Amino acid sequence: MSEMSDVVPDATVPASPGSRRHAAVLGSPIAHSLSPALHLAAYASLGLDWTYTAIEVDEQGLPGFLAGLDDTWAGLSLTMPLKECVIELLAVVDDEAMRLRSVNTVLPDPTGWRGTNTDVYGITEAVTRAGLQGVPRTATVLGSGATARSAVAALARLGAGSVVVCARRPEAATEVAELGQELGLSCRVQSLDPDPEAAAAEVVISTLPGEAGADWQGVGAQATGVLLDASYHPWPTPLASTWGGSGIASGRDMLLWQAVEQVRLMTGREPAVAAMSAALPT
Repeated sequence: MSEMSDVVPDATVPASPGSRRHAAVLGSPIAHSLSPALHLAAYASLGLDWTYTAIEVDEQGLPGFLAGLDDTWAGLSLTMPLKECVIELLAVVDDEAMRLRSVNTVLPDPTGWRGTNTDVYGITEAVTRAGLQGVPRTATVLGSGATARSAVAALARLGAGSVVVCARRPEAATEVAELGQELGLSCRVQSLDPDPEAAAAEVVISTLPGEAGADWQGVGAQATGVLLDASYHPWPTPLASTWGGSGIASGRDMLLWQAVEQVRLMTGREPAVAAMSAALPT
């Protein structure tokens, strides 16, 4: 397996209306996934008779699943727990996905399969479209898991200044902060205790499970910036329901935009975002 710098996969997938291809989202559990609704709406908007299904696959089953794919497959979306363990199974992984240890998109490549990450794009678009104005000088990330790593990468793309990583596990938070520093951010770590200064950042990205952010309701009510709460079920989360800032995006917005980028990469064409958004259940 090798790395590639700033890879943008070539749009080599045939995308004529009569060319039937297959794609899927893999994970465990997977029955709850909204990805099929998004991708099928995109294919319909493009006049493509493609399939996209949700398939239950765990870490043990992933090698065999990949080995059984043929050239009718246009790509895969990956969710937990596969985003990291897939890396060793791929021929090529782009630099950002490797640095984040998170591949959520697998694409055909002349050498085998290529891994990339569209979660970072999804976060960037969700935050920007929620009302972020210009380059954020301050940002806060709540949590320290895989989504938090993608969040600091998105903040680096946005040109953020100082970033505070708030988490219960100091060692995990330090790892996220060190990643941010590698990406050119000024990062520091603090506990997950509610902090008015951290909540007052121009961008706050919560990667916590919905109820886990409830303690931040009080300080969030005094916020003035943009919130992306990566949780989306149930919605609104306690934090989102009392957010006093200038804009709010949910995990559905992040999911939508990462899927838009996946469709572009798999088809080589521009899907109808409005049709994809309308396909999400309310």
